[in-house]
Amino acid sequence: MTWLPIVARELRVASRRPGTYRVRWGAGLGLILVAAWFFLRNQHLPAEHIAMGLFLILTGGAVLCCLLSGVWFTADCLSEEKREGTLGLLFLTDLKGYDVVLGKLAATSLGALYAVLAAVPILALPLLLGGVTGGEFARMALVAINTLFFSLTLGLCVSALSRSQRSAMTRTLLLVLLFAAVLPACGACLTLSGATPKTGRSWLMASPFYTQYHALDQQFSASPGDFWWSVAVIHGLGWTCLLLASGIVPHTWQDRPAGARALRWRERWRTWTYGNQTDRALFRERLMDRSACFWLTARARWKPASVWAVLGVVACGWGWGLAKWHRHWLDESTLILTGLLLNYLLKVWFALEAGRQLSDDRKAGALELLLSTPLTVKEILHGHLLALRRQFQWPVTVVLLVCFLFMILGALDANLRPDTEHPALWILLWAAGMVILVADLAGLYWLGMWRGLTAKGPIHAAGVNMACILLLPWGIALIAIVPPSLGGLGGVETRNEKYVLGLWVGLCLAVDLGFGLWARRKLHAEFRRAAARGYEPRPKFWKR
Repeated sequence: MTWLPIVARELRVASRRPGTYRVRWGAGLGLILVAAWFFLRNQHLPAEHIAMGLFLILTGGAVLCCLLSGVWFTADCLSEEKREGTLGLLFLTDLKGYDVVLGKLAATSLGALYAVLAAVPILALPLLLGGVTGGEFARMALVAINTLFFSLTLGLCVSALSRSQRSAMTRTLLLVLLFAAVLPACGACLTLSGATPKTGRSWLMASPFYTQYHALDQQFSASPGDFWWSVAVIHGLGWTCLLLASGIVPHTWQDRPAGARALRWRERWRTWTYGNQTDRALFRERLMDRSACFWLTARARWKPASVWAVLGVVACGWGWGLAKWHRHWLDESTLILTGLLLNYLLKVWFALEAGRQLSDDRKAGALELLLSTPLTVKEILHGHLLALRRQFQWPVTVVLLVCFLFMILGALDANLRPDTEHPALWILLWAAGMVILVADLAGLYWLGMWRGLTAKGPIHAAGVNMACILLLPWGIALIAIVPPSLGGLGGVETRNEKYVLGLWVGLCLAVDLGFGLWARRKLHAEFRRAAARGYEPRPKFWKR
């Protein structure tokens, strides 16, 4: 018998998958564009300062992506097999738990590993400028690969215990935040409260950002043991998660009847989510008067409350900063970072929700039943739009009002009054951000609905949606700005902030309009055909 047969099979399948090769040049191209943009924006600085700044940006982005890779790649790999009922078939053979776990790890993480391996040589570019040593580069590369291993195995362990896709990804994200942020925060609190620094540092060992910080020469030369101990702790956690997943999988694939306590908790959760019988009847009557699909999609009452809860947490953090630093908290950088956080928080959340219900209904077969009713495609789309409005309309309105308030505060700041150019640019920046927020949400809705109908799953649909609407304009803007500057053709225009702002706004609106109109036309023309196609492979581009 072949040793690790599932691993060998998955590697053969991945070698024939086009995405395995696309992710390598995609990751490399993205880092090259970021490096070129940073270099051109700071070429007036000394070479060693440019090298260190570029090195920190590239390595920080690489470590962050590696840390979140488990949420995206492995959090749902085993739980999906449970939902489809195929995991138990593997254990009818002589396969062991580690065979299945290592096979799923090879199947889901090969793309992430290739992306990291493609990014590692680009992290060495600052070496050519000076200011960065070979030891720093080698340690940062080790941190990135070690973080990737830990995140992927953590996702596998959570997936072995979960059945729902949403719960698996949420638990993985919460555990990542626990090790990367919550435990370091507890260590900082203990240190500030009077505990010894050693006690505080022990809480930081499981954080990849702590390892990244001590990979720099200045910190590494002062305490090399902290770096190696942190690497060892994170690597040990990765192997612990892998061993736990191998032992858990053979015992969690069966469907077991729930006990009395589990049934009581399940009923309480259902009552809290949907309300009691009287509340459900009143809510159903109110929503059914507007649209049947509206009721089917918006039955969960806690969805709008969850958005308000997250915005409330952000507001509490912002209020704490204002109470601590008073007027210094109202500087430009804080206002801009807060606006970006609120904007992209809503956009990413909206992208995850748009089309998710369609994808779940198509996978469960409920969409076929819905299409057999007298409901038209227009009514189905309108019901989903009403559900998204119920969840996001008022939070978006509040965020727009906050952005408008930030715009007024920045324009009326006494420090900006002597400069007549800056307040005008400040107002244009915030006005453009508010317009782009509304336009991006419209584009995310139409493209998300179409991708939810045609993609393999809701996560894949949300990923394509965010890549097209949120990331593509930034990539095109970098490509449009960097090559003219490299060739000396940019002149003043590429350094003009109004020109860059206008280019970014034009690209965002063009992308939203193009993808939105295309997806809207496809939805109205091919909705039933796409719903019936299911998982049939699409023909190649030249055959279409």
